[in-house]
Formats: sequence, structure tokens, C-alpha cells
Amino acid sequence: MVDQSIASLAKKLRAKEISSVELTQDYLARIKQLDGQLNSFITVTDEVALAQAEAADKLIAAGSTSALAGIPIAHKDLFCTNGILTTCASKMLYNFVPPYESTVTGRMLASGAVTLGKTNMDEFAMGSSNENSHFGAVKNPWNLDKVPGGSSGGSAAAVAAGLCVAATGTDTGGSIRQPASFCGISGLKPTYGRVSRFGMIAYASSLDQAGPMARSAEDCAHILQSIAGFDANDSTCSDVATEDYTANLDSPLDGLTIGLPKEYFGDGLDNGVATVIQDAVKEFEKLGAKVKEISLPNLNLSIPSYYVIAPSEASSNLSRFDGVRYGYRCEEPKDLMDMYKRSRGEGFGKEVQKRIMVGTYALSEGYYDAYYLKAQRIRRLIKEDFVKAFEEVDVIMGPVAPTTAFGIGAKTDDPIAMYLEDIYTLSINLAGIPAMSIPAGFADGMPVGLQIMGNYFTEAKLLNVAHKFQQATDWHTKTPSLAEGA
Repeated sequence: MVDQSIASLAKKLRAKEISSVELTQDYLARIKQLDGQLNSFITVTDEVALAQAEAADKLIAAGSTSALAGIPIAHKDLFCTNGILTTCASKMLYNFVPPYESTVTGRMLASGAVTLGKTNMDEFAMGSSNENSHFGAVKNPWNLDKVPGGSSGGSAAAVAAGLCVAATGTDTGGSIRQPASFCGISGLKPTYGRVSRFGMIAYASSLDQAGPMARSAEDCAHILQSIAGFDANDSTCSDVATEDYTANLDSPLDGLTIGLPKEYFGDGLDNGVATVIQDAVKEFEKLGAKVKEISLPNLNLSIPSYYVIAPSEASSNLSRFDGVRYGYRCEEPKDLMDMYKRSRGEGFGKEVQKRIMVGTYALSEGYYDAYYLKAQRIRRLIKEDFVKAFEEVDVIMGPVAPTTAFGIGAKTDDPIAMYLEDIYTLSINLAGIPAMSIPAGFADGMPVGLQIMGNYFTEAKLLNVAHKFQQATDWHTKTPSLAEGA
């Protein structure tokens, strides 16, 4: 059952070939058997999951047509879940149990989905390798000595290993797409504002966006159908009407124009990764698409602008964690200032502290114009590059990352090398456009993801393009030996 799609499982559930309770028990057993090797979950909610599965079976028996009814999924541990521990992989929130539900998790519950638990991540979503977690690093199921990517590495590893049918992730600078690429699954970052951020613990508010992570584009479409749409609780949530994201998955690609940015294929791109991407583009040409070289001239400015804007917003967002109202508080503080300093110093990890310091500096008097304001101006230039490109092409394609998954610990002492892993993903968040990663092949035995970028609110087109590729290839069906042996 663990290699089947949401649509296939939904059909079996409605035909009573299997119950949601039985399916959920199977996945809970797999988590117990395999996750000791992966560390992909922070919290496993056995009792909650089985109660939700029982309710889902009743919902299906009553005639529910929801594709997600009875489907076991997992949530990245920064979505607030009512009555369930939500840590953001940080000591700061080691004991935080939210009294309310995030919009994303609430909508999936309303669709009948079953929550298996909360997945590991980089602390407060800050990282590209899932090594920055208070609960320990996550391992890549394709090679336990390598990282799964970050910050949604727990979700990616859990889906790839068959510990859940699908999972939620968040993407601030590539944190859905890069782990999806490293773990050989599909992951979609929607247009900024397409999915509500209410109840999603913030890293950088103008960049964060929730999205689905699953084995296939079709599965991502079913999840997006559930979670997308306007939410009055989020002032940045768009009221642009949602589409039926599954309706046109099979539409032909004849006449599709694909843009290949020359900046994505220069120095720094691993030769094996480049070959996989080029072969994937040739497959699209067989499907009727045309290819055109384009330019995104300000791509090289995405890293410096992102690493001013994101830490600045993080500095503001994380100021609420002070040891007063909730979360970690130091022992026996001498006075109020001592409590503030020690609670934050002991509660936040090194990477989070570093980004708070950078952001606070960039926002300080005398430096705001020189750093933050200039970074926002560069952000506008990056957005204009994409707007111009989409006047000529329908979608843009390229690699997700310059390499495949790297070794655990290989880049922890070299922050510049770590930040460069995001060179092909950051600009998408700065511009706010949708993009996704789909499995496209292997290099040196590790998965490689193809990145597909679209114009604003064209998620349905991205999913169509990805789905047609997955109908013509079988890369998305490949599973690591660790998962097959269970």
C-alpha cells in the first residue's frame, strides 16, 4: 500500500478494500520500524491518528467524496495543531501545545485526512540540510550518511521512505523544493498568498509559503485543492479564486514554451545534475514543448538580498520568544533582563541566533537604508526579471540545487557553501511566484529534482506540466532500498 497514490488509496477506501484504520496502523508500524534510522518525526500521534482514522471511515461510509478522507499524512512541526506538541524543532518551544489549529492543518482535517504526527525540520525553518534541529539531524533515506535537505527535510524523508502518504512543508527560500529534490519526491511551493499562513510559525513573513510534498504531482494537486484559498485570518492571503487543480492534469503540452535561464547552467552546477536536467528537457520536447533560452540577469543577487531580508524579518518575528508567555524559560533568573538574555541564549540554536543578529544589525539605525532598503530594491529587480521572462515563455525550467544531497556535516562549518545550495531557489521566493521540484533522474546514485517555475497563480499549469512528465517517465516511482525492505 505504501507505494500507492492518494487517488488509488481513496478508491480502495471507498470500495472498502481497506479501512482508514488499517491503513493508518500500517503507516504507524512503518514509522516505528524505520524512523529510528531517519529521525524524520519529532512527534508521532498514534492515538490521535487512530481516532481520526475511525472518524474518516465513518465519513467515507456516509458518502464522502473527499480525495483526502482517510489518507495518513504528516505535518511539518511548525504548523500549530490543537492539543498536539508543536516545537519548530527548537528548545525554545520544547513544551508548546497550541490551543488552536492552523488553517492548513484545519482544512486537511476537514477533508478527512489523518494526522500521523509532526515532522522534524531545521529549527524555525532556518537551514538547508535539516542539521539545525534541537532533536537531531534527519537522515536521507537514499543514503543515511547524507542530508535530506532543509528545512522541510523530515517531511521529505518521511514521504520518500513511505512513512506517510504525503506531508506538508513550508518554503521560505527553497525549503520544499530542495528536500524534495534531495529525497526524490515531488514538492510544490505555491504563489505567495495562495495558501494561508495562519497558525504557521513565522520565519520571514513576506517569503514563507506552505505547500504539499508527495510522491507525485497528482498527489500534490489533491493536497493543494484542500489547503488553497482565501483566509480572513491571514492578511497576506490572496482572494484570487482557486482552480480545480486536478481537472487539467492530463492536458497535452503541445505548444508549451519552456524557458531555460542561461544563468542556471553556468559554473557551479554539477555535471551529473546538468545532464539529468538536460535529459528531462528533451523528454518535454518529445511531449510537444518548445525550448527557448532566456536570461534572469539578477539571479546572482538573490543570495545577498535574501540573507538581508529573511534575517531582518526573522529578527522581528522571533522577538516574541522571550521566556515570558510561553516556551522555554531559563532557571532562576536574577532579574527580567537576565531572564530575557538567558532564555533566548539557551532556547535558540546557533543558526537561529546568527540570523537574528544579522537581521537586527540590518534593521538598526544607520544601516536600514544601506542594507534592508537596498535588498528590497534588488528584490523588485528580480521580480521584474521573471515578469519579463513570462512574456516570452509559459514555464521556466532548471535545476533545484547545484548538487545532489551532500554528506552530513560536510558544510556545517562553511556557511557560504551552505547558502550557495539555495542559489536556484531563493529568487522564486523573492519574486513570490510558484515553483515545484519533481524527480528527474539520478546522479552518483542520488536523486535529482527538476525545478519548474510558473507565472503568478499558475499552479494548475505547473501541476499539468509535471504530471505529463511523470506519465512519460517513472522517476517518481523509485523508492530507496530502506523503504522497500520494510
